Amino acid sequence: MSGKPTPLPAVSEHGGREPSAKPDWALTTRERRRAVLKAAGLESRPRKWLWFLIIAAGALAVGAVVLTGDEPLLEAAGVTVSTDQTAPTTMLIHPLDVTTIVPKTLQETLRVSGPLSPRRQVQLTAGVAGTLKVVNVRLGDRVRQGDVLVQIDIETLRAQLEQQRGTLAANRAQLALAESQLDRSTRLAERGIATAATLETDRRNLEVQRANLAAQEASVAAAEIAVRNATVVAPFDGIVASRDVEPGQIVANGANLIQIVDLATMSMAAVVPVSSSRLVASGQTVTFTIDGMSANSRFSGHVEGVSPTTSAGTRNTPISIVVENPEGDLRGGMFATGQIVLESAEAALAVPTAAIREDQAGAFVLKIVEGRLERQAVAPGRTWQANSMVQVLDGLRAGDRIVSAPLKDLAPGAPVSVAEI
Repeated sequence: MSGKPTPLPAVSEHGGREPSAKPDWALTTRERRRAVLKAAGLESRPRKWLWFLIIAAGALAVGAVVLTGDEPLLEAAGVTVSTDQTAPTTMLIHPLDVTTIVPKTLQETLRVSGPLSPRRQVQLTAGVAGTLKVVNVRLGDRVRQGDVLVQIDIETLRAQLEQQRGTLAANRAQLALAESQLDRSTRLAERGIATAATLETDRRNLEVQRANLAAQEASVAAAEIAVRNATVVAPFDGIVASRDVEPGQIVANGANLIQIVDLATMSMAAVVPVSSSRLVASGQTVTFTIDGMSANSRFSGHVEGVSPTTSAGTRNTPISIVVENPEGDLRGGMFATGQIVLESAEAALAVPTAAIREDQAGAFVLKIVEGRLERQAVAPGRTWQANSMVQVLDGLRAGDRIVSAPLKDLAPGAPVSVAEI
């Protein structure tokens, strides 16, 4: 046994044994880090210091964000921050539930519908029997007043006219003779040569001749009319709507020849309920559209007349509507649907009926002012458009924005925002 005692292993502060000393080249990375911490006096609390530093840095960062009010950064970090736990929630309102006040024309209307037809149209017929010599027009041709449309052969008619004129001349001669005979009988009777009976006979003969002359003059006039009627002319400017004959055709008196229509003015035949007929009057404006045409093609007319009675077997009253058609866009047979303007108010302020609210102080609306709702007292007037709109007589002006939908959760003072679409 040696005289030197055997060295004991070093004991750590925690009661463990120190590992045997190693040269620097044999130390591991962890052993090197522990040696540095040991030299700094931090060997037993390295992780606590690291966590303390991390937590302290995070607290400083959160505090900085709260102080600067940069809440989006906190939301991105998953942190919820509330600076005012009592702040009201902003209500998001759909733009369709908001109305901007603008002056408009309010109208009370009555729906009508019916077919259109030319207001002026005529079916031309033959005024005399005969053979058609000329037909100058065809379907769709435009004609002017006085244009010759159809010519019936007048040779026979002229012969008849000349015959009647000859008879007329003979009647005039007989009348002259009767007048001369009566004059002679009158002179002889004054001298006592002619008898009273002879004088009376001559007077009767004169009356007969005068009657015969008048009858013959009428016959000549009828023959002249027949000759004129053989030439059929356009009674007004228009368009040929139908042609029922051809040249060379023999027609009877009264046979259909040509139909002429004038499209410059159209007529609409419509009916309204008898209960509403008292509201309809001549001159009221009518706006309408035509089936098959663009909805943007709107036309305007006016009520021409209202029947004082209902149609047989119905509870409807016929009315007539006149429509000016200078461009000729409307044609006979088109079906129109429109509205009669019974009453109107120009440049009026109105709101939807649902926008009017009531409380103990009276009627009001919720007006949006700088992102908040304000109670705005209003003076409502009469309703329009089947009770869908209420005219506002006082309390609003053009440009005001109000809540027009019956949203029950809204109250004056509440913050709101109108959604953007």
